Amino acid sequence: MGVEEWLLTPAGRDNPATRVDRRHRDGRAFTAGNDVRPLVHGGSYFPELLRCVRQQRAGDLLVFTDWRGDPDERLLGAGTEISAVFAEAASRGVIVKGLIWRSHLDRLAFSEQQNRHLGEEIEAHGGECLLDMRVRAGGSHHQKFVVLRHPGRPELDVAFVGGIDLCHSRNDTAAHHGDPQPQPIAPVYGPTPAWHDIQLAVRGPAVGDLETVFRERWEDPQPLTRNPVDRLSELARRDDHRAGPLPEQLPDPAPRGTSLVQVLRTYPRLGLGRAYPFAPNGERSVARAYTRVLERAHGLVYVEDQYFWSSEVVGCFARALAADPQLRLIVVIPHHPDQSGRLALPMNLVGRQDALDDVRAAGGDRVAVYGVENHAGTPVYVHAKVCVVDDVWASVGSDNINRRSWTHDSELSCAVIDEEFDDREPRVVDRFDHGARRFARDLRLQLAREHLDRAPDDDGDLVGPVDAFRAFAESAARLQAWYDAGRRGDRPPGRLRPYVLPRLSRATRSWARPLYRALADPDGRPRGLRHGDRF
Repeated sequence: MGVEEWLLTPAGRDNPATRVDRRHRDGRAFTAGNDVRPLVHGGSYFPELLRCVRQQRAGDLLVFTDWRGDPDERLLGAGTEISAVFAEAASRGVIVKGLIWRSHLDRLAFSEQQNRHLGEEIEAHGGECLLDMRVRAGGSHHQKFVVLRHPGRPELDVAFVGGIDLCHSRNDTAAHHGDPQPQPIAPVYGPTPAWHDIQLAVRGPAVGDLETVFRERWEDPQPLTRNPVDRLSELARRDDHRAGPLPEQLPDPAPRGTSLVQVLRTYPRLGLGRAYPFAPNGERSVARAYTRVLERAHGLVYVEDQYFWSSEVVGCFARALAADPQLRLIVVIPHHPDQSGRLALPMNLVGRQDALDDVRAAGGDRVAVYGVENHAGTPVYVHAKVCVVDDVWASVGSDNINRRSWTHDSELSCAVIDEEFDDREPRVVDRFDHGARRFARDLRLQLAREHLDRAPDDDGDLVGPVDAFRAFAESAARLQAWYDAGRRGDRPPGRLRPYVLPRLSRATRSWARPLYRALADPDGRPRGLRHGDRF
């Protein structure tokens, strides 16, 4: 079995309407020869985005999508506000096009001087940003990516894709002191919430696939919103306009690395007479990819996720654990939900309780779940969406492990398999083993070193799945013991503590679960697939 068996085929994506796969002359649903670099935290991503945008000149192309965009969010200090940086690019003649989910304008959050959303300043300088509400009822556009193209300079082409929005609270670092421009969440996280997140920098042919994702949405002829109040408001402000033309798409950048990259997405089936022309029945390649890969898992599945909800979604994890008694699962999630209200808290917990009960029933003590804190003991909000399977396949994107992300909202991630082997021992060998791959293993070890307070070269005991599982457990146990002893003496190294789920009473679950399913974690599949684990 070749390593390509870990990736979806075009038929496996089950969306013949998309150009993402049809554009490949070799008939595959992924590209080879990519250079992929993880940018862990906004403090790594934002300066690199700034550097790359400032290299652009007249005739270059900058396209982006965002769930939320705060115009005054600084990429690297004063004068690098995101709206100013993109507007300056437009002023230089860069073609700037953006799609922002309509529901997060937040016009009242700034002073009068700043009282304009991300798109207004860009448009004032010649760019174009659309407020996109072409979603399923109760849904959102959750994709977060930027693509930069350079006619005549393809070596500069790059796409940034992952979980980091261009907004407040995202510009944190591994020290986890939080973004000085915070967005308040649950009070337990403090006034400047510490934020753990990841974006990828992708260079090579996959940039063309990611640009195609943007083009498909940009060229969608549906009205940007069907809400009559919103449409009247647009007419009153004279900003009811259709998307302007994009320049002809350039050839894909030449191969420049060793990674296979597969673009994975979620789009819902819109219904009510509406349909995405590029996904008329929706697309659930994120879910299908997880299902395919976890059938091959045999050593260690490492997950960082904002939610980890829903029995239907984690069923593929539970089945993998039940099928292989050697498989282990590490999950890193927020200690506390980002909302703490009387209604919001139970809705946030009931889906997680079901999910954790299921994987623990399947895997027993081979399942470990942790939350993260900084050295001051303040919890860190885990917003990352990462999965590494057997140090072969890695996924980073906007999609959480819940039903909303796998069926209902628009999502985008990249699955990466490096064709370069990592020859560090030990290896797990069975019929599926292809040897650890450098990108997946390096990503897992980088994240592990941060959480365990390790130096860059101190990860020899984290390579093997059994050793890594034990090292996480021992570090978290030491830190928890220090707390249990009244925090006497020096705080032990490490930032993980065992996740403790507040148990909901049966009565609370009885009213919280229907609200959770309807509001927090809705189902966007065609009716015949709902309420099951078929995606």
